[in-house]
Amino acid sequence: MSATVIIGAGPAGIRAAQTLVAHGVRPVLLDEASRGGGQIYRQQPANFRRSAKALYGFEADKAGALHNTLEQLREQIDYRPETLVWNAEQQVLDTLQQGRLADRLAFDRVIVATGATDRVLPIPGWTLPGVYTLGAAQIALKFQGCAIGERVVLAGSGPLLYLVAYQYAKAGATVSAVLDTSPFSAQVRALPRLLLQPGTFAKGLYYRAWLTRKGVPVHQGVTLLGIEGELRASAVRWSRNGQQHSLACDAVAFAHALRSETQLADLLGCQFAWNSLNRAWLPVRDAQGRASSPGVYLAGDGAGILGADGAEMTGELAALTLLADLGKPGNPQRQQQLAKRLATLQRFRQGLEQAFPFPEQWARQAPDPLTVCRCEQVSAGEIRATVRAGHWEINRVKAMCRVGMGRCQGRVCGAAAAELIACESGRPIDQVGRLRGQAPVKPLPFGLEIKP
Repeated sequence: MSATVIIGAGPAGIRAAQTLVAHGVRPVLLDEASRGGGQIYRQQPANFRRSAKALYGFEADKAGALHNTLEQLREQIDYRPETLVWNAEQQVLDTLQQGRLADRLAFDRVIVATGATDRVLPIPGWTLPGVYTLGAAQIALKFQGCAIGERVVLAGSGPLLYLVAYQYAKAGATVSAVLDTSPFSAQVRALPRLLLQPGTFAKGLYYRAWLTRKGVPVHQGVTLLGIEGELRASAVRWSRNGQQHSLACDAVAFAHALRSETQLADLLGCQFAWNSLNRAWLPVRDAQGRASSPGVYLAGDGAGILGADGAEMTGELAALTLLADLGKPGNPQRQQQLAKRLATLQRFRQGLEQAFPFPEQWARQAPDPLTVCRCEQVSAGEIRATVRAGHWEINRVKAMCRVGMGRCQGRVCGAAAAELIACESGRPIDQVGRLRGQAPVKPLPFGLEIKP
């Protein structure tokens, strides 16, 4: 028997489930995590007792509302936590439950709300113990209540940089410095668009002011040069205005904004198009959330980075569209309202990209010995050599030097590899292609049990 399925129990997935239930549809909600909420509203283990205010700060009420919504829906949906969707084909999802039980789930319609991960641009020393992405550092703090080190440096660009720095310092960790690759002038130029969401903008200003008031050094317009250490990270090197600096630390977290998780959309046969705002290939969707593949709908950051509020709106919109396609009474007025709010949020998103521009100089400056693909130990020099040998399409480069062929399937190294290929070949980034999704999208253990 086929089902209506939602993949991902973050803000988009939960709002989609709520909307479907309200119109008489009982969906299957699949989620990798043991408890719903996604990355932004990740819940602590059930036996932890930290307050919502301590975990989510200004977003405590939103997080609580979303968690309560899922609890209220439990009896009205088929909720399957700890379930990885690792393949999708011919209207069947291959899943892995609790890390060992393999199953297949047929579907008529599916809402893909797979979220996003950190966008990593490697620097020398990034594979040392004690080096994390910003998202991983946030997970450690939210989920287990622990810091990644005693003297932490947070680096890169994007709003998450300041949020994680604030959360760490607020929790009592020593934040040795915040190293922002974006110049202050870019944020000034972005001000008109950032003011489209005054509440969100005010929170960003508060984080920055709070860090300054607590004596946390914030350096903007920096170039990250590398992380030093032998057994683990011990210092960070960077430059600004032609001067080089070094700062002792025992842990580093870095990333350059977020990238959408699109592999399942690819396996579902969705068409992709280059999105210059996200600087990425994204699955194509119409204004109502429909993908190009029949019966597939896209929502949340997995279809384009819009943040938690945008994810909730796109989740509801995709569910309303699905209901309309089923011939059920819809809510055109609500759909129009959501579309209008999303258009405003999209302009704000453009302001964020202007405020935290992509460091396009990274590919030119990456040294040849730099490890780009840590799964297969492929260096920047090997990628450049492959391009010089005449291979410039990214899947061809993958075949020749194995970049993106490891456990992560290019989820970590794919963006960096594309930047290097474009730079070395002299082609625009949108002309070097995209890594095609391959199953399994995440590693599977040996000795699987097959669900009867």
